[in-house]
Amino acid sequence: MTISFEMTLDGVFDQMEHWFDENDPGLQRASDELVFGADAVLLGRESYEFFREYWPKQTDDRGFAAHYNALPKYVASTTLTGPLDWNATLIEGDVAEAVRGLREQYGSIISHGYGGLAAALVDAGLVDEIRAGIHPFMVGTDGQRLTTPHPVGLKLLGVESTDSGIIAARYAPASSAN
Repeated sequence: MTISFEMTLDGVFDQMEHWFDENDPGLQRASDELVFGADAVLLGRESYEFFREYWPKQTDDRGFAAHYNALPKYVASTTLTGPLDWNATLIEGDVAEAVRGLREQYGSIISHGYGGLAAALVDAGLVDEIRAGIHPFMVGTDGQRLTTPHPVGLKLLGVESTDSGIIAARYAPASSAN
């Protein structure tokens, strides 16, 4: 399972209208690699609600939107109920247990964002890779920042940079790194 998120240099991952450039060629390459290689998507409630409003309306000449929209999606939420739209299934019960089952079913699962779901997945030892897109922008005192309930050691797997200064860093949790 791979967790992917974008953030500013000072760790903010919301307020993206100020700093996120979806047209950056390097970011598109990294996104293509991640999404076209995925068999399923795991989302928390907030990411699901945002993405289900955004992605079904998108088109592109790369086929990215069509592929992303077609992927099966699984949503971890304690507040959503009933059947979900956008090719999504609500995870009921123990999320870690459900994700273990999904890992047996799908070769490559991706998750977007680094909120409570991502922290819980790392804590449960279910994350193989963390991909962070670090954008050359600092928000200051505003914005939601990455959090984890306890320190998590990481091993660097690789790093690239784009012409616009975005750093694409790939890590593995140290406990699962080879």
